[in-house]
Amino acid sequence: MGSEVRLTAWTADEAAAVAAFEHIFRDFDDLDRLLSVWHETSDVSRLNAAAGRAPVTMNPLTIEVLQIAREVSDLTHGTFDATFGALSGLWKFDHDQDDRVPSAREIATRLPLVDYQALEIDAKGGTAFLRRAGMRAHLGGIGKGFAVDRAATILRSHAIDDFMIQAGGDLYVGGRRGDRPWRGAIKDPRSDREIAALDLINETLSTSGDYERFFIRDGRRYHHILDPDDGAPARGSRSVTIVTDRAVMADGLSTGIFILGPEAGMRLIEELPGVEGVIVSAANEVLVSSGLEGRLQMLAPPTDAP
Repeated sequence: MGSEVRLTAWTADEAAAVAAFEHIFRDFDDLDRLLSVWHETSDVSRLNAAAGRAPVTMNPLTIEVLQIAREVSDLTHGTFDATFGALSGLWKFDHDQDDRVPSAREIATRLPLVDYQALEIDAKGGTAFLRRAGMRAHLGGIGKGFAVDRAATILRSHAIDDFMIQAGGDLYVGGRRGDRPWRGAIKDPRSDREIAALDLINETLSTSGDYERFFIRDGRRYHHILDPDDGAPARGSRSVTIVTDRAVMADGLSTGIFILGPEAGMRLIEELPGVEGVIVSAANEVLVSSGLEGRLQMLAPPTDAP
């Protein structure tokens, strides 16, 4: 999944914690083999290979992730779109990064292939289908959150109720660390310091930012969060942090709201029950949802840099 996974348990039963950790790492590996486009035989790779031709039978877990992705797409008015993979061959931000900016013509030819509504999911039949040849699903914006939620379930099944799971920009905490809540932090998009922190109990915190995978060309920052409307890196935000009770929703929402931009993004956060957030705008302003007032501790202003 392109991320480091860190697990922490607050318990006197070290053996139970180690057994749970090993179970979780196996589960992450299993999900990676199902969901990652970097595995040629994954469910998602098979779905992409059959685009425009035929439905593909999938593992029930893959179907579940695709359904959640569809739900997040609807909530964010399509800014989160799991079919953005059609653009990934033009923009390269993984180990294949080449710092190349594709032309407007190249992007225009791919945009008709980005349409989450053209991804058909038959949950009862256990199949999914991309209606147009050349379409490509990519679950990089939601797969880790799904894995984190499963990890929390695994820990609790091993009678570990006080824990912390970190996977890239996704954090989930269960219970407490002794007599204190766990503490989550929000990173400065332009430095290694932290700009804010808050206490968390049985909550998840997920951040999407323009500083995770990027390159700079002619003084302009190009990053991996692509706007499905124009096929280019979204410009309105520097980072979006979502706080809620499901890591998979926080993961997808942080991406979609990043693309929506600060004003529309914060309106959506305020509309969604049980969802809070912090947005650092492209103008370096910090927007905090009403439900975090009194909870969020500001540590420093974000660095004012391009």
